[in-house]
Amino acid sequence: MLMVILQTTKSDEQGVSEAIGFMLIFTIVIAGIGLVTLYGYPLLLQQQVGADVKIMEKNMIVLQNDIKSLAYKTVPFKETSLKIGGGSLTVYNSSHSPPSSRMDIIDQSGTVYLNSFRPGELRYESVSAQTDIALENGAVITRPRISPGSSMLAEPRWFYDSGTNTMVINLINITSSDIMAKEGIGTVQMTLGETSYQINQSIGVPIYIDYTPDSVQNYSVAWNNYFINSKGMTLAAIQPAPPVIRYQLPTDLTRPATLVIKKYEVQIKTI
Repeated sequence: MLMVILQTTKSDEQGVSEAIGFMLIFTIVIAGIGLVTLYGYPLLLQQQVGADVKIMEKNMIVLQNDIKSLAYKTVPFKETSLKIGGGSLTVYNSSHSPPSSRMDIIDQSGTVYLNSFRPGELRYESVSAQTDIALENGAVITRPRISPGSSMLAEPRWFYDSGTNTMVINLINITSSDIMAKEGIGTVQMTLGETSYQINQSIGVPIYIDYTPDSVQNYSVAWNNYFINSKGMTLAAIQPAPPVIRYQLPTDLTRPATLVIKKYEVQIKTI
């Protein structure tokens, strides 16, 4: 004899099953959103900050090329539009406080060829990336805010000709009539101001560059690498009192040396 047993489900039991299923799905969705927020969003922000810094590195090299066009190609005016993301772009005049870096050029006999030159700078400052990128004296320099040190992304136009024993130093002075800072989209307008040119002769006498770094924005590591590794200078045997660092030019002391110093003033009109 075959017996058939029928099992029935009450309507209230069906409602409980649907509610449990909904709560499980809802919990999974909320947990997924939480994981994305906890791990994914900071990673996206970090990538965006890194992208902003890379863009500004390229922008500063573009501005360096604009300055080269003004100084060396006698172009009267340059204008560049750029995106300033994740920070601000500020003009620091050569006379801003605290003092900017300084360069002096003298020889061993005491002759002064350059006295207290302060270049000023265009500086991108990013608090989120903890990085500063500066256009100073024709060079593009990056500096981390949380640790000492700096590096040169693009070098200035200095050169030494061993054949003629000639050292050519191009100095860029960045100035502006007003305090300027910009975030977001900006347009950097610059013109060429005063220029000067001098030729100096020396025989058998070492010539020195005294570099005094900014007390706050210290780029001494970047300039030290440039002077020694790129231009073949050496640290002078006798150093002045800190923070001044003295470098000896690579001129041949056995024959007459020529030192050419060119100074260019670049006026920032707007950013």
